[in-house]
Order: sequence, then structure tokens, then C-alpha cells
Amino acid sequence: MTRHLSHLFRLMPLAAVVSAAAAAPVPAGSRATLAILETTDIHANVVGYDYFKLAADPSLGLDRTATLIAQARRDFPNTVLLDNGDTIQGTALGDYQAVVAPVACGEPLGIHKVMKRLGYDGGGVGNHDFNYGLGFLGQVTGSRFDVAGVPRAKKACAGPGFPIVLANVVSARTHKPLFAPYRIIAKRVHAVDATGKPVEATVRVGIIGFTTPAIMSWDKRWLEGRVVTRGVVETAQRYIPEMRRKGADVIVAISHGGLDAGPYSPTMENGNYYLAQVPGIDALLLGHAHQLFPNPASTVAQFNLPHVDKARGTVFGVPTVMASLWGKNLGVIRFDLRHDGKGWTIARDQTVVETRATQQADKSYVAADPAVLDLVRAEHEATIRYVQTPVGSTDFRMATYFADVGDPSAIQAVNAAQADYVRAYVKANLPQYADLPVLSVSAPFKAGVAGPGDYTDVAAGSLALNNAADLYLYPNSLYAVKIDGAALAAWLEKAAQRFNTIDPSRTEPQELVNGGFPSYNFDMVTDPGLQYEIDVTRPPGQRIRNLTWQGKPVGSSQAFLVATNNYRASGGGNFPGLDGSKTVIAAPDTNRDVLIAWIRTHKRLTRAADGAARSWRFAPVATAGPVVFHAPPGKLDLARAAGIDNVTELRADDGQGKGFALYAVDLSK
Repeated sequence: MTRHLSHLFRLMPLAAVVSAAAAAPVPAGSRATLAILETTDIHANVVGYDYFKLAADPSLGLDRTATLIAQARRDFPNTVLLDNGDTIQGTALGDYQAVVAPVACGEPLGIHKVMKRLGYDGGGVGNHDFNYGLGFLGQVTGSRFDVAGVPRAKKACAGPGFPIVLANVVSARTHKPLFAPYRIIAKRVHAVDATGKPVEATVRVGIIGFTTPAIMSWDKRWLEGRVVTRGVVETAQRYIPEMRRKGADVIVAISHGGLDAGPYSPTMENGNYYLAQVPGIDALLLGHAHQLFPNPASTVAQFNLPHVDKARGTVFGVPTVMASLWGKNLGVIRFDLRHDGKGWTIARDQTVVETRATQQADKSYVAADPAVLDLVRAEHEATIRYVQTPVGSTDFRMATYFADVGDPSAIQAVNAAQADYVRAYVKANLPQYADLPVLSVSAPFKAGVAGPGDYTDVAAGSLALNNAADLYLYPNSLYAVKIDGAALAAWLEKAAQRFNTIDPSRTEPQELVNGGFPSYNFDMVTDPGLQYEIDVTRPPGQRIRNLTWQGKPVGSSQAFLVATNNYRASGGGNFPGLDGSKTVIAAPDTNRDVLIAWIRTHKRLTRAADGAARSWRFAPVATAGPVVFHAPPGKLDLARAAGIDNVTELRADDGQGKGFALYAVDLSK
């Protein structure tokens, strides 16, 4: 079946009419293959290098994605290469160019230099691209934003070298989109006529960008009063017919979000289940969720919804792809186009959606494109020198391999630094809160979602800036909220959704960790004064037991100050009661800088003082069968060193082929 995409000249702007008239007519019966290529959530991983571990890491990096892109261009005569945002933030290199040694107006970001060389045709904007503020985002995208509180540049700075589109974020001052909402790219393609003779033709590819409206909570400090978000559905309904009228043959929605079948809202984080139902979208590029789609084996809830085909890669029949994260995969949507002498049609039954991985079937990785490192060598080496700056030392290994079963070794220092900062701030600026207990929460940001190397792991010995960045992954700002005991219990209940509900009577193995609940939402306290149990045999919302402060039950109206970050305090993660209204401190300092300053002051960290305080434990319960979780093999000694004695390694290979071992936790101990 085909769908006609021709457009009357009378509906086209004059320039388009002239261009169409000047071009040689495409013979009826001509055919062309067009492949839409997607990268997403690269997070400044330009090269395969881990700046936390100061070591090469072949599992990530745009330098290896470049090899996949080159292969796709050999496989398909015509390609359109697009990026789906979360591009400029996520590594020490990103931080270095944004904060430490900000890139000059006339110079492009390192990642943009590489993307320009790779020939990107366009890109979208992710939520993390706003993390450094609108001034920086405008500079590095070559934009001149007209928004309150951000000086408008006299001229555009060096941009990425390809168009950036974003339709659903508008200036609060002008009510106009922050970026161009869409662009129509006149793509010259190699086609063949009905006899197989090669012909040259043009396909007009329209790209329209969307980002998650949740940016208004997560980056409130940068965005409030400056920009406004609009719903993805309403925005698409406005612009897509306009794109058709202006001659778009194929429309690609670049939408930084995932799928959610809950009731539609213009502010929902992952609205693409509904975006896919807007008529006129030919291809949907997803991101944000750091998942792979299509993927027949996926157990992720958002890919197991009605009208979502996780094998063929469609959502409500729309070809859809999500290319994981960090450059690990390349998304491909291949269209067969037919021309009837008036316009192009898409042979829907011939469309193929796939992803290609940098890791091959034999577990090796494709070779990196050496030209990528050559382009950013100066920035890369400067970043390495920067992150090696010493700040202190530790006599114990700080890791998150067993954070899900209670190891606080990589969490406690963060919590202590945040709490000390809040106490000092209150003493200097908020004497009315001087009598309130100060708690602090943090989470294991890296807990294996991207593979067995995706854990915080800081060796005993010297502590440098890269270690602090490993302990605190994101460029959040420190916030503190004033809440009561009931809100504290609700906060901890939400965090306890990290675990599945365990049936003590079941004899077969049960998975402890709820893989659909991100580890960065597993907030935990590491203060000896606060104690609580998590009863994983109870349903979510009923798991926190015996919550005490200084040995006494926490009262529902008892007041606390809790140190956290801007993301959580402003509503990130949808924690009950945290919507920005409870914030009493919005610090100008990032959580990471607070941690670095704290380490410099304390100089030498010890396990007894800085890595052994546990506030929570599992409520004791005997189970008929094993309760299991996954972590890299051979790490049991780290659990023992942290005082975690109820964990055993069952198998060095958990059988899933991803490099994890299978562990069990005895909940009765």
C-alpha cells in the first residue's frame, strides 16, 4: 500500500515553485531508497573514553558510531542523518567546554565539530541540553534567543553546522519558538526510473523537533519566566499541515522523549504515544529513555503497550526508532519511495526499521574512526589534565555495585557534603531554620543500566576531580526543601519503588530490582540519626517501616530540612509533594562543586567516618526461593568490605549475555 505525498504548486511558496520548475522532472515510475539515520542521547561522548576511570572505553563514543554511519551510507544510496538531543552534556568533556574553559563564541563545541564532519542533516534538543543555561545553549547552537534575562547576542556564534529544530518550546517574551520549529531539507537523491536507468532527483524531507516539557521542572532555575513549553500533540497539529503545504515529501518527527499510554497532558514527560497518532508523521525518532527500539526481546513497559510493535518498530503504524544512548547504536528507518510523475509516495509495506550496534555478535566492537579523535584531540587532552587535579584521598573503595542492597560507600560522602553545606547556609542566612534537623539524600546515579562498566567505582588512594564527577554524575545545583515527617515518609516510599514486590512463598527466583525504576531516583539517606526499613514484600507505597529520628518515631508533622538537587526539589521523578513549592535554598553552587569543596576540607576520607553509615535496611523476611539481582562478577569482596554479609554470588554469568553475574540477597539477615 502507498500513500500519496504530492503537493500542488499553488500551495508552495514562490521560491519553492521556482526551484521545482528549474529542476528536471522526475519520470513517473522512478524509485529511490531513503534511509533516515538516528543518533540520540550521545551525552558528549565524543570518543570512546571514560573520563572517570581515565581509560579507553570501546562500548561508547561517537567515534564508533561514525563507523556505523559510514557503513549505512555504503548500504543505502541516500541517507538523512539526524540527532535527537541530549548531545552537549554528560561527560567531563562537556563540562569542561561549558563551565571550566567555556568555548569561545567563534569556536564550535568539540562534539559539533565532529557532527559537522560526519555530515549531519539536522538535530533536535534534549532536556539535558538546557543544563548549562539558555545563554550557553544559544551560543553553541548559533542561535540568538530573544528571552528575558539572557542578553541577546549581537551576532550568532559558531553553531553546529546543521539546522537545529524545536517546535514546542517558545519564548515567554515573544511567544515564538526558541529555535526554528521545523526545516524542510531539499535532499538530492540517487534514483532509478522505471527501466532501471539512474536519475537524479530531490526529496524534500521535513524535520520537526520536540522535547520533553518536563524541562520546566528539571531546569527551572534557567527556564522559569523565560520560556514556556507546549504539548507535543497540539504543536504537531499546528505545524505538520504547514510543512505539507510547503512541500515536504517525508516528515520526520525528532522527539526527545519516550512512550507513555497514561492520559494525555501537554506537560507529560513522554508524550510520543500520542504524537504518533497525529496524521502526517512518516517517521518518529525517540530518545530520552536510553532504550533500544525496535527490540523484540525488550521487557520495558513503554514498548509493551497496545499499538506498539516492538519487533517491527512501529507506534500506531508509524515507523519508529530509538537508538539507545552514548553512541552505542545507530537507528535506521529505510523507506522505498516511488514517484508518479507528480510527487513521491512511500511504499509502506516495504519500510524497514532497525538498529545497528557498535558491539558485534562476537562481543568485539567496530573500529573507531580515527579522524574523530584527531578533530577533538586538544579538547580531549585538556579535559584529561583537568580531571586529574587532586582534591583529597580515601582509604576505602567507593562503589555502587551493591548500592541496591545497602552499600553506602559511594553515597555517604555526597550526603555529608550536601548536609554540611545546608547547615552552614542556614547558620549564615536562615536563622529561622536553625533548630531543624538537616537530612541529605542522594542516589546511585550509575548502577549498570548501560552495562557492567556503568557503575561508580573510585579506588582507594588519591581523589581527583574525575573521582568527584564519578561520585556525582550530573551538573545539578544544590537545593534544600522544608518538609514534614509525612512528606519524608512519602519521599522514601517513592524511592522504594526501586524494588519489585517479593512473594515470600515463591520457590522460584525473584528479581529484587525493578529495572523500570531508574537508579538515579533511588534516593537514600546515610545518617545514623535516621533509621528505616524497606519491606519489599509489601506493595509500593506501603514499604517504609520503623522510620525513626534519634531513636524516636518520626511524627507526621515533624519538620526537616532535606538537602537534594534542583531536579528533585522541582519535581523531577514525580516524587509526592516535591513541586518546587517546598524549596527554601536554591544554591548557586552545583552538588559536584559542593562535594569537591567538602573533600578538599576533609582531605582524607575513611570508611569508618565517611563510608559506613546506613540509614536503611530490608525488613527481615525469610523467602522460600532466592531473591536475585545482577552486578559484575567477582565483586563479592566489596560487599563484604562494606559490611554487606547477606549477599552471595550464584553464577559468574547470569545467562543474559551482557557480562553480569547473578547474585542473591538473603532478606532474612
